[in-house]
Amino acid sequence: MSKVFEYAEVAKHNTAESCWVILYGNVYDVTRFVPEHPGGSKVILQLAGTDATEEYDPIHPPGILEENLKPEDKLGKINPDSLPRDEKTPVQTGDSKDEGPVDLDTILNIEEIEEVATKNIPYKGWAYYYSASDDLTSKEFNNRVYRQILLRPRVFVDCTRCDTSTTFLGHNVKLPIFVSPAAMARLAHPDGEWGIAYACEKFGTMQIISQNASMTPEQIVADAKPDQVFGWQLYVQNERHKSEAILDRMNKLDPIKFICLTLDAPVPGKREHDERSKNVASNLPVRAAVQEDQSVSKTSTSATTPSKPKSMGMGQSLFWGTAADLTWRQTLPWLAKHTKKPIVLKGIQTHEDAYLASQFAPQIKAIILSNHGGRALDTAPPAVHTLLEIRKYCPEVFDRIEVWVDGGIKRGTDVVKALCLGAKGVGVGRAALFGLGAGGKEGVARVLEILKAETETCMRLLGVEKIEQLGMQHVNTRAVERDIWDGPVLQTDILKSKL
Repeated sequence: MSKVFEYAEVAKHNTAESCWVILYGNVYDVTRFVPEHPGGSKVILQLAGTDATEEYDPIHPPGILEENLKPEDKLGKINPDSLPRDEKTPVQTGDSKDEGPVDLDTILNIEEIEEVATKNIPYKGWAYYYSASDDLTSKEFNNRVYRQILLRPRVFVDCTRCDTSTTFLGHNVKLPIFVSPAAMARLAHPDGEWGIAYACEKFGTMQIISQNASMTPEQIVADAKPDQVFGWQLYVQNERHKSEAILDRMNKLDPIKFICLTLDAPVPGKREHDERSKNVASNLPVRAAVQEDQSVSKTSTSATTPSKPKSMGMGQSLFWGTAADLTWRQTLPWLAKHTKKPIVLKGIQTHEDAYLASQFAPQIKAIILSNHGGRALDTAPPAVHTLLEIRKYCPEVFDRIEVWVDGGIKRGTDVVKALCLGAKGVGVGRAALFGLGAGGKEGVARVLEILKAETETCMRLLGVEKIEQLGMQHVNTRAVERDIWDGPVLQTDILKSKL
């Protein structure tokens, strides 16, 4: 019979010499693990002798405890009646007041979704989601640039029919909107990434699962329908065997239709809201939901691993170990050895790189024009600028590969404008996370419902029935075109020499 501990007894074990924590109603002796903790001993010691479940649960996927602790480290159960009713964690966060559930039908736009979520989710989660690099210039401009594009509606057109269906990589979807890789979704709501998958199935659209998801891929796709489309985001690790193990696992999951190699953040940006979030979770060694296969040979790249900073925000913790030495010549052939799934490159920000990516078709099937939601290099261009660059300097790219965009999408008119400029699909990331914060899986569904309705309204008012009819004739981009890059045009032979 399992021993039952009183909280007062556990609280005495709060040192490096004797460190106990409470997780999910069980008492664990983690003394042995303290010096081995990837995030340093300070992280665990801040929670020593307390119930760490609230800080631990949203960040660590299932299996971590079993992987790192021995069976004998589980000492017994905690008497729930002995827990302090108003116990505070050692490092305080700015938790919001609980104002009760909100009628999601009364929320009319994505800004209101974010407002509700900001009141609901813990401060540490809000800071991680909201944060962007430096002065937030790229983050804010990602959306503002869409306001600079004017629409050109036609009249005397039958607008009773509207079809938003399209395809991504040959897979049928009902919306030209997909959910971009969005990490740590359970910081917003326990439904997490599974809740996003639920909403995507409900509206017939695609989800790209973050490598730093807070749930395992099996959990996320557990209820997937046969025609549901998922992609898997890949951050290549310095220790290549870890990425090879991830790819091997994704190869076995049929719902995962492609690998999304993310390139726009080889190192983390300086996200000050996240770094100012003084909470234990921001310093935890956030573990990817795909665990390392211990049987894989531990071959690694020769890249030098820099020293870990003393203090990291959650974003920096997530990026720790990500390789910064990727190249066209080495990385794509390496990928070809480890997966036959199509490759989508995320983070293209210039027409030159778009052109180079198109030269690798059919291995590369699509690119995502993105500046990482303004979270990497501040003042990097919005996707709209890169779309216009491609149209001006190398329009043949649109014929060779699919071009998707993300960043700054908050209205159906934004979706339509991107499609008019040549995008095949439009991604939303923060909106899905804040949807979770506003109402779990139904909150994400409300996000997609709003964007779908706004997109349909915009198409009807333009006089357009189908997605494929949208084009440059429906937009006036002159106010934006004067700001796009106008330097010397690199010859295609010079670009190819870089491959």
